[in-house]
Amino acid sequence: MAAPMLRCCSRARWSGAPSPSRVLRSGLRGAHSGPQGVLAAQKARGLFKEFFPERGTKTELPELFDRGSGSFSPQTVYCGFDPTSDSLHVGHLLALLGLFHFQRAGHNVIALVGGATARLGDPSGRTKEREALGAECVGANARALRAGLEALAANHQQLFGDGRAWGSFTVLDNSAWYGQQHLVDFLAAVGGHFRMGTLLSRLSVQTRLKSPEGMSLAEFLYQVLQAYDFYYLFQRYGCRVQLGGSDQLGNITSGYEFVHKLTGEDVFGIMVPLITSTTGAKLGKSAGNAVWLSRERTSPFELYQFFLRQQDSAVERYLKLFTFLPLPEIDHLMQLHLKEPEKRVPQKRLAAEVTKLVHGREGLDSAKRCTQALYHSSIDALEVLSDQELKELFREASFSELVLDPGTSVLDTCRKANAIPDGPRGQPLTQKTSHHFNDGIMKFRKPQQFLFMMEARTT
Repeated sequence: MAAPMLRCCSRARWSGAPSPSRVLRSGLRGAHSGPQGVLAAQKARGLFKEFFPERGTKTELPELFDRGSGSFSPQTVYCGFDPTSDSLHVGHLLALLGLFHFQRAGHNVIALVGGATARLGDPSGRTKEREALGAECVGANARALRAGLEALAANHQQLFGDGRAWGSFTVLDNSAWYGQQHLVDFLAAVGGHFRMGTLLSRLSVQTRLKSPEGMSLAEFLYQVLQAYDFYYLFQRYGCRVQLGGSDQLGNITSGYEFVHKLTGEDVFGIMVPLITSTTGAKLGKSAGNAVWLSRERTSPFELYQFFLRQQDSAVERYLKLFTFLPLPEIDHLMQLHLKEPEKRVPQKRLAAEVTKLVHGREGLDSAKRCTQALYHSSIDALEVLSDQELKELFREASFSELVLDPGTSVLDTCRKANAIPDGPRGQPLTQKTSHHFNDGIMKFRKPQQFLFMMEARTT
């Protein structure tokens, strides 16, 4: 069967292919992934939940990563991230960690930003259509996601090195190749290789077709574009493995069938588990419970607290999923927890490891300072908080900047800043509250005391 006439599809070795984004490299690719191998190791940790196809292929998935023959051939693995927002969230983190584990084992990984596919909207796991996003919004989100992915990759490389040679980490955007396609040419070249019955049989499609809202043509074609992404990356970068959440099996299956039909080669999918809340709801933007990875949306303190508050029943699993800690070290942390559960040792380690990966050492230090100030009544910690940390810590509180007139009292300032109610009810509050003026901490018991500063800020 002739391959479709599509642009930019010449087969190239990974090392010679141009990179549309910055590539982070960590030495040679002759690293080893330990006696278990990366697949078995991450299956044991619970990070790799399912493999597709598991059997029946000319080369089975474990053989691609088998070092037993003595000659190591690095593979290429990718995962897609649609820019439906300007930030990744905790729900994306497991797939990204899956890429990092492959990178640590000496393989090359690609984080694919869906600058084109985000315009359609992935129907997987959804009961209704996503809100349509314009090209300008998607473009801005894609640039933000690219920056976020590169920052996470840099933190991973700088703060979690293990002395081994790693593979490369590259960020691509699929708008780079879809922007060159004409609709009729694309459908003529690609559309004939997909069967309607097969596409309609996908669970994500069946679920939406049975819903009151139904399914749009744009959503229906999403799996076609994701399949083509896999084909493009296979042709251009030799990519044979796609990572995705467990709700992506249908899209990954479409990609496998498309690549195999055109090339006769086998490609594979690896599914990671979905992270859910205590009520069982999937964590994410659509559910309204996302814990974001960008500081502008979720501060390092808030991210730290999210993991610090994990229940005892979940913390061991999360240590295996969200950290690079060896299993014996995790076992040791859990033994300490059994002896002194009130100290929450594993929760603190989990929170520290994730916050350091996402926000770096400075972000972790910030989270710890804010924790000390808010939950341990540390005036010393509060005094050294930056303006940014104060605003993050008291995100719901109002901030006011005032120019003080001569003779202005503490009570007057608090009223002007709307920090207390007007009238007699407000005065007692000034005797119980700490007032923060110009980055200094002062406690007043006399609300009529005058201030002699040119400017004041109160919280």
